[in-house]
Amino acid sequence: MSGMTADPRHALVLASASPARLNLLRQAGLSPHVIVSGFDEDSVNADSPADLALALAEAKAAVVAALDEAAGALVIGCDSVLELDGEALGKPADAEEATARWKSMRGRAGVLRTGHCVIDTVSGRRVSATASTTVRFGEPTDAEVAAYVSSGEPLHVAGAFTLDGLSAPFIDGIDGDHGNVIGISLPLLRSLLAELGVSITDLWA
Repeated sequence: MSGMTADPRHALVLASASPARLNLLRQAGLSPHVIVSGFDEDSVNADSPADLALALAEAKAAVVAALDEAAGALVIGCDSVLELDGEALGKPADAEEATARWKSMRGRAGVLRTGHCVIDTVSGRRVSATASTTVRFGEPTDAEVAAYVSSGEPLHVAGAFTLDGLSAPFIDGIDGDHGNVIGISLPLLRSLLAELGVSITDLWA
């Protein structure tokens, strides 16, 4: 990380492989270095979908923050799950599950929970919170669902959908932060950084 900025805390690390999260941060003027945690998500259990999203975000951030290559940086960890009927739905395991998921979501609303964690590797301080956005699903036909699943996209995203891809026409609306559904809530990130004494404008590339 050396040589990135004069203030080492102005170096950002995103502990996520999500291109959507990276793109949102770049659009907001940030230029994070990506380090994928490789954390085993199946090793975490929690009492609720919101708690699960937060625990996963904290675990991913902690793994990356402990690496030498993240020394001196602010590490951002995120993880998203869709809460439907009290159950946490992550990425579907296969096309069959993605198809069943979409057929169960049609005409209903779920809550996208995204855990956010920021670790200041200089001070060791950690702040975290979960953002929640209600998603109202449309009613795609069986043929539309089949076409979407065959694209492969739903196998790579929490809840088997995304607002910034092929499933956008199948989402009737949302209540809350759209960025949170795509992968990261920028308003929440700003408030977490402020808790660490960092202004998000100081991180603009």
